[in-house]
Amino acid sequence: MANKKFVVACFDDEAPLFEAVKNVRSEGYKLHDVYTPYPVHGLDYAMGLRQTSLHTAGFIYGIAGTITALAGMSWIFVKDWPQVYGGKPHFALPAFIPITFELTVLFSAVGMVLTYCWLCQLAPFVKKHHFHPRATDDLFVMVLEAPDAATENELVEKMKNSGTVEVEVQEANPGWWWGRYDKEQQIIKEPKVPKEWASLEN
Repeated sequence: MANKKFVVACFDDEAPLFEAVKNVRSEGYKLHDVYTPYPVHGLDYAMGLRQTSLHTAGFIYGIAGTITALAGMSWIFVKDWPQVYGGKPHFALPAFIPITFELTVLFSAVGMVLTYCWLCQLAPFVKKHHFHPRATDDLFVMVLEAPDAATENELVEKMKNSGTVEVEVQEANPGWWWGRYDKEQQIIKEPKVPKEWASLEN
């Protein structure tokens, strides 16, 4: 995937972030993503994200586990190797319930974890571009796509007047890649220490 230009706006509080997200969406600019150090209630609605379908996938995986358990035990105890245990019928449904429950939970749990990792592009050795090193620390980072120079200048000026503490333009690959971070992609650096803090360390 080719590199794109992004305007990266950083906020120190969630209140101005909400207003900026609403204004950007109402004016038709393309919002790439928002990174926050902790979950922010209502931010997904402000960004216009649809409700997740993960619970639907979990239900489907659970049903698949139930069918697999019942079909497997029915085949084994009724057709393939029918035996009489204490006078019970071959298709002893009450005795099948514990195994059916466990396999339903197993299919649902494992399936939802794998689906979540696939949707979020999480896996060993999968790398993505980091737009700001403090996005997981104390800053709220909003990333906007800038398809051309005019849009880039408009967004920079607009973000400067939206309560941001930092605004910058980055050119990055919006997708993911396997392996190690390239030197061009690795932007996480040591945080700059303010001058007034240096005197406290001495």
